[in-house]
Amino acid sequence: MTDSADSFDLAYVPGVTPDKWARKWREREPRVPLTLHQTPPFEATGLIHRGEVDAALLRLPIDRTGLHAIPLYTEQTVVVVPKDHLIAAADEVTPDELAEDVVLHPLDDTLDWDGPPGLPAIERPATTADAIVLVAAGVGLLVVPQSLARLHHRKDLTYRPISDVPESTVALSWPVTDDTPDLMEQFIGIVRGRTVNSTRGKQQPESARKTKKTPAKSQPAKAQPRKPGTRRGPAPAKGRKPRRR
Repeated sequence: MTDSADSFDLAYVPGVTPDKWARKWREREPRVPLTLHQTPPFEATGLIHRGEVDAALLRLPIDRTGLHAIPLYTEQTVVVVPKDHLIAAADEVTPDELAEDVVLHPLDDTLDWDGPPGLPAIERPATTADAIVLVAAGVGLLVVPQSLARLHHRKDLTYRPISDVPESTVALSWPVTDDTPDLMEQFIGIVRGRTVNSTRGKQQPESARKTKKTPAKSQPAKAQPRKPGTRRGPAPAKGRKPRRR
């Protein structure tokens, strides 16, 4: 993060794809580079607190002390299994159906629970990527947000939705300050889908603002001066002479 408005630094955790928002940023702020920093899940809030990034796309829950957090969307939770596993034949599974399987619980798991269903492994894998390798080796299964299953896709693995378990909510987080910087307001507007002319977004240049013209008030018609020798009132009907008084 810089003290000037020369750039905007955004961290994001694995599985989150900021590409569509980055494209919008380039359209609206072509002179301000948006720098993306992929970070492990548990380092995202630290980067914000230390001022190394302006904001982060991360997974809730987090410690919100000194931080704003706008929930953006919620992902479905899935179970990753080998393609020859019985679960691969199901459309959806429940936690009870994993009761006899070893279910891995990586140390970087971000789901809001004490632990997954099923039987615990002897050791917890350090990362989700390590757990995926163990699933492929037939050591156990893995319950993760769907985007992480896609991120670590392998030809020998598949995944199925699992019900009645916590889901992962992705949020935009940034530091609490007395006054939100203009670039931060701009990015908030982008992720919330505000249009470029939104009053909550960044103000437009003076030359681009539309000014409303106040319609001119209609003025009463001015009476035309009467020529000498003419009389007031309606003209006499055709074919009749005015009666003399």
